[in-house]
Amino acid sequence: MQIALAPMEGLVDEILRDVLTRVGGIDWCVTEFIRVCDRLLPEAAYRKLAPELADGALTRAGTPMRVQLLGSDPICLADNAAFACTLGAPVIDLNFGCPAKTVNKSRGGAVLLKEPELLHAILCEVRRAVPAEIPVTAKMRLGFDSPDGALDCARALAEGGADQLVVHARTKVDGYKPPAHWEWVARVQEVVDVPVYANGEIWTVDDWRRCREVSGAEDIMLGRGLVSRPDLARQIAAARAGQEVVPMSWGELQPLLQDFWRQARRKLAPRYAPGRLKQWLAMLTRSYPEAVALFAEVRRENDCQRIDQLLGAPEAALAESA
Repeated sequence: MQIALAPMEGLVDEILRDVLTRVGGIDWCVTEFIRVCDRLLPEAAYRKLAPELADGALTRAGTPMRVQLLGSDPICLADNAAFACTLGAPVIDLNFGCPAKTVNKSRGGAVLLKEPELLHAILCEVRRAVPAEIPVTAKMRLGFDSPDGALDCARALAEGGADQLVVHARTKVDGYKPPAHWEWVARVQEVVDVPVYANGEIWTVDDWRRCREVSGAEDIMLGRGLVSRPDLARQIAAARAGQEVVPMSWGELQPLLQDFWRQARRKLAPRYAPGRLKQWLAMLTRSYPEAVALFAEVRRENDCQRIDQLLGAPEAALAESA
């Protein structure tokens, strides 16, 4: 069984990847998408969104990181994929699942699920351009506004050369509204000969059990559920191994939250750091009552020093990141 951390643009950046993978249970993670249009991107574009490339494409915990590309031009995607490999990308992942309107309007993400022939062409070109020893994977949704074409899209990707598929079991129009249609993951597995990961609406260990029963998928990708419950992957791994599941307490989570804030202060401009903390803290309110109270205080603050005090972060450590 493999458990992956989902790529979520504007949320799961290098800081959150670092913190979440240190909790444990995550086998691999993916960068936020790197948007490819009509040219070969400069090295800086990759270093910005995939700084782990400087460390062997590993997070601080040693978790492998994949580089995700998003675009619609087969040749341009292929050229950029090949370049990313020269920078140390161990796996190239292709995004056919992003539901954002701005992305879809520029022919990126889930809108391409309307064109299975284009999906096939993209995979063929990227697979040809990337060294044979480097896997090419893809993430897809069930379709744009209907799952009727899901099997055609999955076949197009697998036959084009995808070594693995992650299926977010909703359409673009579904967005993130429950339920996730895990039964379609089972149908996808019937028509392709590559590993298929189930993704979508896994918030608890019980959700994972139901997903496995319905989808038949042993491998999963966790997104919002893992961000909201940072030890979810660890819990699922323990349950899968027949071990006792001991949820992470708020006291155990606090040092990670403080470290996240320290990194945000060090790596982001003061006007942006508070927003990143609020974003994650708001999601933690789903799992931790203590986060509700803290978020109520933090959401009103934009002064970094005041937030230092609210988090109870060690002053000496924060001084180093200021």
